[in-house]
Amino acid sequence: MPAATDARFWDKAARKYARDPIGDLAGYERTLEAVAQRLAPQHRVLELGCGTGTTALRLASGVAEYVATDVSPEMIAIAREKADGAGLPQLTFEVARAEATPGPEGRFDVVLAFNLLHLVKARGAMLQAAHRGLKPGGLFISKTPCLKEMNPLIRAVIPLMQAVGKAPYVAVFDAAWLEKELTASGFAIVERARHGSRRQDPRPYLVAAKI
Repeated sequence: MPAATDARFWDKAARKYARDPIGDLAGYERTLEAVAQRLAPQHRVLELGCGTGTTALRLASGVAEYVATDVSPEMIAIAREKADGAGLPQLTFEVARAEATPGPEGRFDVVLAFNLLHLVKARGAMLQAAHRGLKPGGLFISKTPCLKEMNPLIRAVIPLMQAVGKAPYVAVFDAAWLEKELTASGFAIVERARHGSRRQDPRPYLVAAKI
């Protein structure tokens, strides 16, 4: 039931989520630029937890295939609305759980997961699925809020919000723990960065290669 519960939460939040501005636009643009430098015209890309498709619409033009998935049907409906008329035949949106990689083993050159890993309870299964979906040497690229690096008050408020249905499942970890999980799932970290505009950025950008 966790996946169904998550889908219902994000279905309800989807329209507001789509209207909300990006909190750190400069940091977001730095992330997009870094990802684009890793992509090539022949690449097949999977984005997990694509939300309403903002990132997919920005990156899809540079690759051969871009599959964007999200657990929320409403998020995917909004993404498809935004993509209508965009002239991106290589871009498709699909409803799917983060731990369900579409297609055969080794289909993708790059798997992306932005603002997602802290929201996935079955994170180990998700990373293993991403590993299976990648070609040898393929890249898993993520940028993830690490709540253990944030103000403790934020962590204290989350259970209260969850109790009244105002927050989804949220995991608490730091960047070092996340790197250990990636390594345990068969990846090697090849790049670490922090793209945020503020002095302290709790959203590490990690590039990990399948080994």
